[in-house]
Amino acid sequence: MSHDDIVDTLNDLIETSKDGELGFTACAKHVKSSDLRNLFLRRAEECRAAAGELQTLVVEYGGKPDAGGSATGALHRGWVAVRGSLSGYSDHAMLEECERGEDAALARYRAALKEEALPESVRAVVARQQLGVQANHDQIKRLRDIDKAA
Repeated sequence: MSHDDIVDTLNDLIETSKDGELGFTACAKHVKSSDLRNLFLRRAEECRAAAGELQTLVVEYGGKPDAGGSATGALHRGWVAVRGSLSGYSDHAMLEECERGEDAALARYRAALKEEALPESVRAVVARQQLGVQANHDQIKRLRDIDKAA
């Protein structure tokens, strides 16, 4: 795998992390529960930190790190706003949107880990971050299911 390919893979994950940061922050603004707001803000910070870690790796491989999210993430955040305005920004709707965002993040991390020629040091960081994304997804899904049952 060339350095350019590694940088491209890492920049894709930076976009994913930035999308998560911006998405969790947007959802935090619209939930009524202070516990959910605090959870979403913590998740946003974790995504920001993950992006920073990946940006450092991009520089190590001679690339220019992406600084923003993706067009797809911007569309998703727009959908959150539209859906929220239609549903009154319910906590349940925001949990569903966060889960949808984490589904997309998981797919991108899994795709990166399928890159066979990814250097082991990079793979270790990506795998560790993917475990965090999975844990976030599972927690959000669990909270959504609890809210739905209530």
